[in-house]
Amino acid sequence: MKLKTVILMCAFPLIAAEPKGFAYWSSAELKGIGQKLAAKVDGAKFASQQLERYGNHYTMLAHREGNGQAELHETDADVFVVQTGTATLVVGGKIRDPKNSAPNEVRGSAIDGGTKKVLGPGDIVHIAAKTPHQLLIDQGKEFTYFTLKVSGQ
Repeated sequence: MKLKTVILMCAFPLIAAEPKGFAYWSSAELKGIGQKLAAKVDGAKFASQQLERYGNHYTMLAHREGNGQAELHETDADVFVVQTGTATLVVGGKIRDPKNSAPNEVRGSAIDGGTKKVLGPGDIVHIAAKTPHQLLIDQGKEFTYFTLKVSGQ
């Protein structure tokens, strides 16, 4: 009888282990990470933390207290899930003063002719690769969002 108990106790962690590639972040955990990021904003009023990386995609939490640059990812799609705050997303149009900031990445000063969407907690946005986008944050406001970046290459 004791041998069966020992075998079951040894096997239980193997049975109960989370599958490879599984991740879970509670809303409380994301809120705590967001609060830590707020204390680390840089000169561009931005801070982020990568959470996990898997093959062709990764997750991160980002915090903004000011406007982001206009950007376009040649090979990556973005999925945002708004955690806290509000922002205006400008999507589409053309990037003003475009410059390559890294391989497959373009940044600029603004977007001309884009569509504006006001984002708030719980909203989800999908931005396809090669789509200009920019987040605008009202002065004195904060915006925290979970991002899933998926590479097409």
